[in-house]
Amino acid sequence: MKKRNSVFANLAISHVSIVLVIVLLLCSAFYVFFTNNYKEELHSKNRIMMQNTAQTIESNVLKRVEQIYLDISLDKSADLRLFADSSYTSHLSKVIDLQELIKSKVTNNSDLVHAVHLYYPEEQIMLSSNHGLNYNADQGSGSVYFADWINGMRASKDSSLWTATRLVPQDIYSSQPDSNASALFTYVHSYPVQSSGQNSDLLIAIDVKESAVSSIIQRMMPSQYKDTYTLDSSGMTISDVSKGSIGVYRDYDSGVRRALMSETPSGSFKETIHHTDYVVSYQTLETTGWKIYSAVPASTFYAPSEFIQKLIVGICLFAILLGTILSGILALASYNPIKRIVNKIKESTDHAPDQIQNEYSLIDTAFSKLSNKVSSLEETLNANSSVIKHNVVLNILRNAYTPEELTEELPFLGIPQPYTHYCCLLLNLGEAGYNPDHAKETFAYPIVNELNAASLHERYVIAEELPDNKVVVIVCTNSAGDSLLEQISDLLLSSGRSQFYRDIHVSWGCWVQKMKDIHRSYSEAVTLMKYGYFLPEQTILKDRLILARENSVEEIPQSLLGRFRDKLQNRQSEDMIGAVDALIRTLQEGTYPAHYCHFILANIVFMYSDHLKSIRYKPPGDEHADLYQQYLQLNHIHEFRAWITESIVTFTAQMDKRSSERAVSSIELARQYIDLHLSEDLSLDAVASKVFISPKYLSRLFKEELGVTYTEYVTTQRLEKAKTLIESNHLTIEQVASTVGYGTSAYFIKKFKETYGCTPRNYMRSIAEHM
Repeated sequence: MKKRNSVFANLAISHVSIVLVIVLLLCSAFYVFFTNNYKEELHSKNRIMMQNTAQTIESNVLKRVEQIYLDISLDKSADLRLFADSSYTSHLSKVIDLQELIKSKVTNNSDLVHAVHLYYPEEQIMLSSNHGLNYNADQGSGSVYFADWINGMRASKDSSLWTATRLVPQDIYSSQPDSNASALFTYVHSYPVQSSGQNSDLLIAIDVKESAVSSIIQRMMPSQYKDTYTLDSSGMTISDVSKGSIGVYRDYDSGVRRALMSETPSGSFKETIHHTDYVVSYQTLETTGWKIYSAVPASTFYAPSEFIQKLIVGICLFAILLGTILSGILALASYNPIKRIVNKIKESTDHAPDQIQNEYSLIDTAFSKLSNKVSSLEETLNANSSVIKHNVVLNILRNAYTPEELTEELPFLGIPQPYTHYCCLLLNLGEAGYNPDHAKETFAYPIVNELNAASLHERYVIAEELPDNKVVVIVCTNSAGDSLLEQISDLLLSSGRSQFYRDIHVSWGCWVQKMKDIHRSYSEAVTLMKYGYFLPEQTILKDRLILARENSVEEIPQSLLGRFRDKLQNRQSEDMIGAVDALIRTLQEGTYPAHYCHFILANIVFMYSDHLKSIRYKPPGDEHADLYQQYLQLNHIHEFRAWITESIVTFTAQMDKRSSERAVSSIELARQYIDLHLSEDLSLDAVASKVFISPKYLSRLFKEELGVTYTEYVTTQRLEKAKTLIESNHLTIEQVASTVGYGTSAYFIKKFKETYGCTPRNYMRSIAEHM
């Protein structure tokens, strides 16, 4: 039982099992793959063979026969129309030339052509290269060998005809059987060329040797030629190497019927013929429409693949045997180190643990204890490694290390090799949409890993988060160039936009040759980043000319600030926005330092804010809005323009509305004050100060809103009050005048009489009389 549970036994069993599984899987895969591939290859090879055979028959036989016809019909050395009419009797001397012409064609093409015949339908005369001149050629014992094409052309509207193969004896006029008869098929064509068989003056017939076709099949399909035939559209055998079925219909064969009925010019399929599986292939001859038909027993066709199958099985058995032997060797080799480890564990401990089944249990127990200690150590290191690296980067950027200290701290950055060039890139993520707690986890680290993975030996990239929502990227490379910085910048921008959904900027520092000088590159990147606020269109700040602005002492014309101040007093929104736009253009196009530009913008904000406070204006929705704090939250100059433009438009609209509402409110307050203080000083200046508007504006409001002057309104109110007091009959005239604000009773009496047409005393007397 102990031996069965030993590590060596387990290793041996596992190795053997793996070998068996792998070999069986490979055996099955190879068996299926190679068998199917080989069968497919055989099918493909057979199709290509059939196609090549058909093309060869087309070019070497059929097209060549058609060319012989053309050569005869276009030949000018003999009169082809010699027997076309009854006048031939006067030109019999030309018969020899005509016969020599067709004999020469037969001689020159003896491998292909058996004979050439010229047949004149009107005169029923035939001139043959083999049989000479024959009158009434369609009659007699030999006419049977010409009847098929003569009769076929007489009834045909076409200009040419290919006949089926027939056996023709050497002497067609002999009644003795001829065992050496030739298998021939005939190509016949009308003359003239375009005439039909019915209307032709002459029929040119070329007897073609069937052997020309069968020899090509035998040569190009040596393994299948005995089972290969050429059939016409009706199923009659045109060509057969064995000659046993020439002129025989084979449509009784199911494979033949299927091939003849197929609409495709070529194909291959399996067919059961007489209870035997065959692989049937066919290929159509384009010129004649005949089909090369081949039916080979499937067992013969796939016989070579059986050898492949047996070979694969043999190889797999050998692989299993060899794998089993190697498994034992590998198991023994694998066990030796385990045995040594077990001995060392036992030596390092005071006593071996009890109840341990095999060596693996002992190793597992030892490694579990070691793993706990290592995990604790790794957690400590991992918890502090990022902090250490972050602090090293910040100190390098501040130039806080001496050369000796820098040498000691550089290994914490994980730079794989020394580099010859270093550059610092600064990425500004802005304020909104940024979560500093997860910046490195969600942004910096994936980009660094992607950049480093792309080409570890050509460059190395370090990225760290800075306290002000920026990310610094240090590029280490052996080949400095803007193309590399462009690539990294594009990656930073695209990744930053996808995560933070806002416009961000990247600035480049200069290239330096040592890591200790990287603070110079960082300083330039920081300087360039300042101008991202004023040049938001430049997402990559790399123009070194911008650095010259830092030392500029130019100042903007004071007229620009004065223009804004003047337009602010006039409260014309379009003029105020125009003044802001002019100032922004000047800041962008000029060579002013970034801090000076911010100073100018802050002045504009303070100027605007002071004006709003001076007129006691409160922005809608936020009674304690701090314009300067809002300005500090803006990311670039375009946001500044949009913000201040919106504020100006809202301010002017509110002030217009406030002026309209204030006019009504001021008059109402003035009227209330007048009604309550008729006995006091109601001069225009006194009342205007009580309602906090100017005397001139108060006078204009009374005229515009009430249609009377201020003095007229006060006089009317005093006299109306006086009437009420007189009607009460409790006060003297002097007391009434004093109560309604008249210093002397004489002036009161005068004004009362001017208004009502009688003195106050008469008015009092008239009231008493009516009572």
